Amino acid sequence: MSREQDLLVKWRSLPKEKQEEVLDFVEFIHAKIVKPQPIVCGKTSQLGKRLREIRAEIVASGEHLFTQDELEKEIANRRGGLQETDT
Repeated sequence: MSREQDLLVKWRSLPKEKQEEVLDFVEFIHAKIVKPQPIVCGKTSQLGKRLREIRAEIVASGEHLFTQDELEKEIANRRGGLQETDT
């Protein structure tokens, strides 16, 4: 089995979340060695591309990425905490 086939077999055996992390890491490495291409209409904006690069750097560093719930709690906390209302 070639290295490429071995990589693909192992990648396919990972959960979807981990497959995304691997893909982000590969994109991060690729972005470091490939010259950026000009953006064509309908493609990702410069901001979107930069945000994906930042995410890939975070994933590559091993830093924890927030789930949607964790993100909402963090935002609420930074805005003064969770507020419960009586109805």
